[in-house]
Amino acid sequence: MNEKLTKKQILNILSEVVDPEIPVISLEELGIIRDIKIKDNIPEIIITHTYSGCPANNIIELDIKMALLKYGISKFKITTTLFPAWTTDNISQSGIDKLLNYGIAPPPKLNFNNIENDLHVKCPRCNSENTEQINKFGSTSCKALYRCLDCKEPFDYFKCI
Repeated sequence: MNEKLTKKQILNILSEVVDPEIPVISLEELGIIRDIKIKDNIPEIIITHTYSGCPANNIIELDIKMALLKYGISKFKITTTLFPAWTTDNISQSGIDKLLNYGIAPPPKLNFNNIENDLHVKCPRCNSENTEQINKFGSTSCKALYRCLDCKEPFDYFKCI
């Protein structure tokens, strides 16, 4: 790609990159992509992983690289930053909507006065608050497994971080 790159072009390319564990939500919607800087026509993608022990971190970076290469961008830099730390508040509203439509109860906005155990997790299928936690870990370590006591369906809840 010989044309002058723009931040918008790079964002458009990266909007196609989805989370490997939740393939309905893009990295941008998840809030992993923090910034894009372009110097001498070389983009630097600044990311913050959701959590340092996530097994998908290497795949996320590989998927970013593959997306850029697909569009002919062979010179780029991916920088991981730890500050500010990623929280579930970084998930965009469209990302929250996609989680819910996918059957994952999205996290609430952080409220440090709210204790996680007192949280009423709504069922993403029937919207009931009559739910119970089955296990602190769901299909991935960032989710917990819940069950709706009304519709009897199990579901994942994206933990509030």
